[in-house]
Amino acid sequence: MESFLKEIRGGESVLDLSPRATVGGGVEDVYGEDCATENQLVTPWTYSVASGYSLLRDPHHNKGLAFTEAERDSHYLRGLLPPVVFSQELQEKKLMASIRKYQVPLQKYMAMMELEERNERLFYKLLIDNVEELLPIVYTPTVGEACQKYGSIFRRPQGLYISLKEKGKVLDVLKNWPERNIQVIVVTDGERILGLGDLGCQGMGIPVGKLSLYTALGGVRPSACLPVTIDVGTNNETLLKDEFYIGLRQKRATGQEYDDLLHEFMTAVKQNYGEKVLIQFEDFANHNAFKLLAKYGTTHLVFNDDIQGTASVVLAGVVAALKLIGGTLADHTFLFLGAGEAGTGIAELIALEMSKQTKAPLEETRKKIWLVDSKGLIVSSRKESLQHFKQPWAHEHEPVKDLLGAVKAIKPTVLIGSSGVGRTFTKEIIETVSSFNEKPLIMALSNPTSQSECTAEEAYTWSEGRAIFASGSPFDPFEYNGKLFVPGQANNAYIFPGFGLGLVISGAIRVHDDMLLAASESLAKLVSDENYDKGLIYPPFSSIRKISANIAANVAAKAYELGVATRLPRPANLVKYAESCMYSPVYRTYR
Repeated sequence: MESFLKEIRGGESVLDLSPRATVGGGVEDVYGEDCATENQLVTPWTYSVASGYSLLRDPHHNKGLAFTEAERDSHYLRGLLPPVVFSQELQEKKLMASIRKYQVPLQKYMAMMELEERNERLFYKLLIDNVEELLPIVYTPTVGEACQKYGSIFRRPQGLYISLKEKGKVLDVLKNWPERNIQVIVVTDGERILGLGDLGCQGMGIPVGKLSLYTALGGVRPSACLPVTIDVGTNNETLLKDEFYIGLRQKRATGQEYDDLLHEFMTAVKQNYGEKVLIQFEDFANHNAFKLLAKYGTTHLVFNDDIQGTASVVLAGVVAALKLIGGTLADHTFLFLGAGEAGTGIAELIALEMSKQTKAPLEETRKKIWLVDSKGLIVSSRKESLQHFKQPWAHEHEPVKDLLGAVKAIKPTVLIGSSGVGRTFTKEIIETVSSFNEKPLIMALSNPTSQSECTAEEAYTWSEGRAIFASGSPFDPFEYNGKLFVPGQANNAYIFPGFGLGLVISGAIRVHDDMLLAASESLAKLVSDENYDKGLIYPPFSSIRKISANIAANVAAKAYELGVATRLPRPANLVKYAESCMYSPVYRTYR
């Protein structure tokens, strides 16, 4: 991936540490949020010490009915609460019972967002303790519907909205955000939200949801997270005509006007928060995603989850699956449906890992990987008409018009879907792949569920129970011929929270491909024999905090090895250090 981005940026590497960059920053635990400060007394500061009615309205410090008798006296809460004192565990039990009564996922999503707005620690306690149940609610697939209806369900702002109206004043806008010690920013322009297309300003649901996972799964403090939406308009006619639409009512700005606003934002972020703030680009359209990653990769700490995060989690699944399908990476042939930012990003990282294992040149390992786009198999005769990020995948072959023809011609052992188009892995395609593979690896990665290339039931049934299957969105276990199959979920949430934590705890100032490989290898090693027996190629989400700590430690170790870590001296035990830095949702005792 880095080799390709270097070409775009004229040979400059992220390890060159561009002279345009300056090192600064450093973040203290202001609110007592980390595991290491769980037992320390905390003063509930806002601009002054929060007390009385204002304390109950402050989501950082509000504990609801869990305020102790002593706290009710010292913070003027007598009479403002019923006399009962609940434990946090009892509050959690009550709220989960309430959420489970909702039949519509969007109602559950709204209930969770309302909880976050009134009691932040309780929100994260629920999410951490019930992650497998609530992850599909606060993120994909439910967040997709929430973004589509964001104007109608909008209650209060949860991040920063930077539109063309703020051009020339972006630094002032950043200073309006109440928190000063920001470690992670997730930013979108709303042009390519999941598989749903251009949702404009309503794409804010994605940065909000992503950052809640950074905290719940990766342990990054919520006070250190900043969701941002860059609003340059939308080309979605339905939204432009919607009276409840919350964004700019104009066609999407492009070209120099777009580039200038993004550059002002990137410059202002570094000026306001320093060198070590992670900026994650999220759901940008292909033509901008690669350009932004290449442009700012040498001057900022930037990460694109759609390209790099997806690639890392899929590579981890493929490496883990080798134990079930046999052979090494280089023994397999890969065929992708979809040649956008996700597909090409995954392909490049697989080729990099293959090159690392075999010591073969990257140009050679790429030849084991084939991509199909809307015009058919990507081959050398099409090279001149291809977008720059597709060109490395144009191999010598006769033109093939569709996926079925490509499957018959290439005979892949691994079939990966990142097309954003549902039900494209048809019965004939899966049967064909299964006809020349004892255990075909099929990964239907497109989100949300409606856009998945096939369902788990279809993959298992059409392959006669022989497929190793994973998807981007969750599917229920499926029984075939008396055997229960548990489909794996190649969810980016396995990677990006721990990856981000690793960058934060090491004080990294650049992201390098070797860090992505370290994250993938770490995740693959955590799949147990018990998981393999169920056909799983990912560990269970119930242990996600442990997974994230291990990934963070490996990413941090690689940052130190590459010389891009600034937090010195290096901790002796990076796993324990990562765990101590992770956010804890347990209520603190107030003085």
